[in-house]
Order: sequence, then structure tokens, then C-alpha cells
Amino acid sequence: MNASAGARTQLSGVVVAVLTVITLLFLTGLFELLPEAVLAGVVVAALIELVDFPALAGYYRVYSKQLGRAYGIAARPDFIAAVAAMLGVLIFDTLPGLFIGIALSILLLVYRVSRPRIATLGEVPGGAGQYADVERHPQNSEPDGVRVLRIEGGLFFANADSVRAQVRRHAAESGVHAVVLDAEAMPFIDVTAATMLQQLDDDLARRHVRLVVARDVGLVRDVLRTADDDPSLRHVYPTVEAAVEAASGG
Repeated sequence: MNASAGARTQLSGVVVAVLTVITLLFLTGLFELLPEAVLAGVVVAALIELVDFPALAGYYRVYSKQLGRAYGIAARPDFIAAVAAMLGVLIFDTLPGLFIGIALSILLLVYRVSRPRIATLGEVPGGAGQYADVERHPQNSEPDGVRVLRIEGGLFFANADSVRAQVRRHAAESGVHAVVLDAEAMPFIDVTAATMLQQLDDDLARRHVRLVVARDVGLVRDVLRTADDDPSLRHVYPTVEAAVEAASGG
């Protein structure tokens, strides 16, 4: 109601809070004899603007086939959380419905970050060594014997096992002798994930597959350099092109 009345600043919220406290302490007698239907009408009038079906439709439209393949049922997190909160309020009450929406939002967030998408990259024709997702750009060419993968999200304890399984799957493909991890889209990494990469490097080496990292950001580089005494993953190539050349033995 405060916002619909034209309030624009944080001071208006303070004024509303003070007036609410005064009303609860000294003015409740004025509302005691009002019929519940009248009070319900006040609540309905105040909250009717919150029923926004076009917004729900907009949440539902935020979707693509790539999102569906990457996250499955969690590809529309905003729509799912909004519907859950709405149904929770209608079925249980305002506060339980709010907590349901918050809890489901957190669960969807954890689910999405626990399984980041790993894109397979190929060289852009005429792109002077640029690499892009081959799923979105089928004309890109993958280097012979080298699988270039981009982890699209932070790498930490909750998704380390999922990432390791996906990298192993790509490394096990016929003819692959090296895997390049493009870390440009990986904003952070924790010690668990750094240890996982080191173990993955050792595991792939036993299969005669080399693991190479390219384009890491500063914080990721710091963790990789200090999390393990083995320096094999400390040298990171500045470009994917350089990493592919090194992995190919060039």
C-alpha cells in the first residue's frame, strides 16, 4: 500500500513502520468492531496488485532447449518458485507460503550450481584462434584428438564430482589424447575442486590423456597454485589456442 500510494524513498518505510507500531499499541480499538469482511476487503485491495499473471507468463517464457538439457525440470527456477509461493500462500497462509517459496528457491539454486553445464568448444572458422560452443555453432571444428571443454559456473565441493564425471566421459572418447579446460567462465574454485582437478590430472595421465587449463581468472589461479604441491596444473595457458597447441604437442 505504501508503494502504491507513491512512496519513493527509504524514509517512507520508516514512517510506515512507526505508524504501524503506534496503531498496534494505541489504535486497535478503532478496528475492533469492524466486520471481518471489511478487514478482508482492505487486505484484498492492498494485495490485488501483487497478483501478476503476465509476470508469471514472462517467467515461464525464459527458457531454451539448451537450458532444458542442462538443468531439466529446474530450467525455469523463477517460474517454479513463484508458483510454489503462490500456492503456498493460497493453501497454507502468508508466512508458510513465503517460506515455501524461499526454500524452493534455495533448493533450485543448489541443484543448478551442483551440475554446471560443460560446453564442448570448437575453433571458429576464420576466427583467428577463437573457440566457441559447437552445440550453438555446429560449423566450428574440434581439434583432432583434443577435447576443449568450458565449465560454465564456479567449481566447488558441491559440483566437483559431477564435473569430474563429465570430463572423464569426454576423455574416454575414441581418439582423445588431451583435454583442455577453458576456465574463463569459471569465476571461482575451492580447495576441494582444486584437489579434484589434481586427482583427475593423475587419473587421466594413467590413461595417457593430458589435462590442460586455459584462461583462468586471478582467484582461480591463486587457488590452483597454492592448493597442491604438485605444479602440473599451475601453468595455465593465456588462450585456448595456445593450450590446444601445447596439448597437441606443438
